[in-house]
Amino acid sequence: MDPSTITRTKRELLTACGKPSRLQVHVVEQRKNQRFDLHLPLRVMRTSSGHVSHAALTRNMSSSGVLFTSEAEVQIGGAIEYVVTIGSDAGVHVDLRCIGKVVRLQKSAQEAPAYLVAATLDRYQFVRRQP
Repeated sequence: MDPSTITRTKRELLTACGKPSRLQVHVVEQRKNQRFDLHLPLRVMRTSSGHVSHAALTRNMSSSGVLFTSEAEVQIGGAIEYVVTIGSDAGVHVDLRCIGKVVRLQKSAQEAPAYLVAATLDRYQFVRRQP
């Protein structure tokens, strides 16, 4: 967004304060990397509160993070270790072991699973499963 657009947007917001019908809000995408809709099995292995092991499912992933659904509540800002299982038509499965930080926790609009969890992907390792 160029500086003139930012200045114009600020001016529009300031002049619209008394006139809600003229208020315009511009939302800027803050994600650094493109996200891909991927529904893959995920297992949370460890959180800042210690070792755990519960199943989850990814909603989307990027090279810098993941959004997944979970029954378990995790601490925002806490460390997390998780494993995403990637399969292929040839029957070869690879685990993507990830370490990151929980950046968002949201109560799901549906009854189950209970939470949407967003976590960074700070370090990772591909591990091929043995047949």
